[in-house]
Amino acid sequence: MNRRDFLFKSGYLVAGSLLGAGTFSKAFAFEGQGRSPLLHPRIAARPRIALIIDDIGYSIPRARKFLSLNIPITFSILPRVPYTRDLAVEISDNGHDVMLHQPMQPYDSSLDPGPGALYVGDNPSRIIGIVEENISSVPRAIGVNNHMGSRFTECQREINETLQVIKNNNLFFVDSRTSNHSKAFRTARRMNLTTDRRNVFLDTVRNESTILYRLNQLKRCAREYGHAIGIGHPFPETARAIEYFLKDLPASDISFVHMSKIMYA
Repeated sequence: MNRRDFLFKSGYLVAGSLLGAGTFSKAFAFEGQGRSPLLHPRIAARPRIALIIDDIGYSIPRARKFLSLNIPITFSILPRVPYTRDLAVEISDNGHDVMLHQPMQPYDSSLDPGPGALYVGDNPSRIIGIVEENISSVPRAIGVNNHMGSRFTECQREINETLQVIKNNNLFFVDSRTSNHSKAFRTARRMNLTTDRRNVFLDTVRNESTILYRLNQLKRCAREYGHAIGIGHPFPETARAIEYFLKDLPASDISFVHMSKIMYA
């Protein structure tokens, strides 16, 4: 083991002991401190991990860093930002799943969810128009997850109307679980919309050792329940931690898959 690997692994062990499995801190685009949701078992021959990288669309080099990892990754792309369309096409051409990262209102009014956002109090016609336009702005999108949305996903009428648009477009929905009280996942299930929910946020702390700890937490979830969904962001630290995590995979029973493989298994 070289010196860098030794320091990385030592830091990971310290992070695990200090943070614990349920502690999250605010950073970047995450505006909630929701714990991992209750998991439901789905039997698979080999435990599977689906990684979703959110907030794609502002930087081509950062997105390409994750493409270069050479594992199945699902990229969730923000609408109406500089490289929305270009990256959606490039990522899809490279064989990866593309999702719309739908902005929604957070509780923290100092956080801007960005263009194409949905807000509490929006009428049905506005919700339909915004979501339809956002879907059309992300070529080849096959699913949707929420960007921020701690307040919006708690509002039954608004989330019901949003999910209906997603269902009408034959897309699946992943609840990012930015709120412990999100109604999105349960509402989607009642609507018979293909759906699932995030298990672990990887990089609420932008530290490679902490992200590695989260990846190992995700691996434990996958082994226990058959699959697990992790959400990260296009940070250099996240890419490096995933790269390090992959070193142990040849001896592991874990496989990485796209979100669609979990949704349509």
